[in-house]
Amino acid sequence: MPLPARLLQREVLPFLGSFAALALLALALDGLLHYFSLLWVGRWLGIPGTLLIIGSAVYSLRKRKLIQRGHPAQLLRWHEALAWTGSLLVLVHAGVHFNAILGWLAVGAMLINVVSGLTGKFLLDRARRRLEEARQRMRERGLSDAELDDRLYWDSLTFDVVKQWRAVHFPITLAFAVLAVSHIVAIFLFWGWQ
Repeated sequence: MPLPARLLQREVLPFLGSFAALALLALALDGLLHYFSLLWVGRWLGIPGTLLIIGSAVYSLRKRKLIQRGHPAQLLRWHEALAWTGSLLVLVHAGVHFNAILGWLAVGAMLINVVSGLTGKFLLDRARRRLEEARQRMRERGLSDAELDDRLYWDSLTFDVVKQWRAVHFPITLAFAVLAVSHIVAIFLFWGWQ
């Protein structure tokens, strides 16, 4: 299979598929809620969605060694699943058509955060795979570990730079968190409590 076709199949389509599935499923669920006149359900889905997104942060806490429990690879899979599912619920919640600009800013920041997370996931996976493939090819040629390190120096350095993608993802996550908390505080301040 030619390289562009492999790249499209292994990298681009899974990324687009994951994001498209999120958007289409959110639209479908929102449509069902409208069809069955269950808009009140969508209004409350923001709470479990937010809790799932908060729960996904356990991976980040483990990665930064703020907690010691859990296997990082499994926590990463949970992080991805919880954040995706929480984002889905928040998108359905947003489909209730609230008119608060703060809420829409939070949703926009959440979507940018999802795209950032998916981009990092696929970029890191691709870089790791390419580095390992190059290392394997050179081992098959009989190169020593020292020669491998020497020849793969720039590739390893590039991989280390790609791993720093989190330095971009974290501020996006922080912006989303600030907007989401502001939205939640505004809801409590202006809620009709009577």
